Amino acid sequence: MKKSIVAACLLGMTAIIFGACSAKNDTKSVRVGILHSLSGTMAISETAVRDAELLAIKEINEAGGVLGKQIKVVEKDGESDPSSFAAKARELLQDEKVATVFGCWTSASRKAVKPVFEELYGLLWYPVQYEGMEASPNIMYMGASPNQQVVPAVDYCVEHYGRKVFLVGSDYVFPRTANRIIKAQIAQLGGDCVGEEYTPMGHQDFAKIIAEIKQEKPDVILNTLNGDSNIAFFNQLTQAGITSATVPVMSFSIAEEEVNIIGAKNLAGHLVAWNYYETTETDRNKEFVSDYKKTYGENRFTGDPIEAGYIAVYMWAAACEKAGSFDVEEVRMACKGLSFTAPEGTVTIDGANQHLYKQVRIGKINENGLINEIWSTPGAVKPDPYLSTYAWARGL
Repeated sequence: MKKSIVAACLLGMTAIIFGACSAKNDTKSVRVGILHSLSGTMAISETAVRDAELLAIKEINEAGGVLGKQIKVVEKDGESDPSSFAAKARELLQDEKVATVFGCWTSASRKAVKPVFEELYGLLWYPVQYEGMEASPNIMYMGASPNQQVVPAVDYCVEHYGRKVFLVGSDYVFPRTANRIIKAQIAQLGGDCVGEEYTPMGHQDFAKIIAEIKQEKPDVILNTLNGDSNIAFFNQLTQAGITSATVPVMSFSIAEEEVNIIGAKNLAGHLVAWNYYETTETDRNKEFVSDYKKTYGENRFTGDPIEAGYIAVYMWAAACEKAGSFDVEEVRMACKGLSFTAPEGTVTIDGANQHLYKQVRIGKINENGLINEIWSTPGAVKPDPYLSTYAWARGL
């Protein structure tokens, strides 16, 4: 009798174990994390990037998924707060066991999650241009490094508008580091930085800064404000009589989505520097813009970080297929030299620093809220996040 009971128990345990293993082997999905600010000052920018990532996931799932599995999304709100980003990143990797994460915008949020991804050996796909001076093995950088945005934009402004520049930015790592780069570059070009002001994230009163701009009379304003502070800044500039015709502003964190929230009437004629615009003329971009608007509405716009978020999902999927695995290290190795025909053109991951080769485009905002390309590099530019090829950048 005892033998029968033991045999029955063993048989039952075997069935449970076998069933659990079978369920694991029969898993039809792979979980990925999306981590963006859906509330707070940065929601103005990050919500649209999230939408582009979801569009790419939808398209990939409809085409059969990745390695035969459907992508399932686990979404967290970073709440425009670096400490919240760090906590949510840990939840995604440690508790939710996601295969990878797409997310962040500000460098403060990226810096906050970086040690979490390195500790738990996860892989973050970061979709925004940034200040450089970083190359983590646990981050794939889909936006521009400074030599693919800031440096050529400064060269363009000095050549076309003059050497007197005024710097205004949000008070965190990207604006301060970008402006350190800009000041070194301006000095090398024989220019003069006549003002440098920073405001807290979400700041709304720019009267004092605008008074200083009027006093200093710069040839151009270089703007590294982020989030909804830009709404107040450009509205107050216009009210003060400072327009693109009097003092042009070159912005580094305003794309089409932000233009149409801020208001084209306050931005027409001002400048931006990116690698992609909704108006970029490629066959792949026509398809992308059409699909994005069909999914989210004709009143929605694409833009550089939106496109970079879209690129990230496709490149992760391609790397998984190439590796034949979702394992972080195998996927990371498969990314080296990986190319993708993106809406902006062909992009390739530099195996040495995990940044993309990207074409640089300078644009002018028009009255309809779109951006017209007015200058570009002949082709894709090799990423140089540490500006190692610029003598004037040594010591930065």
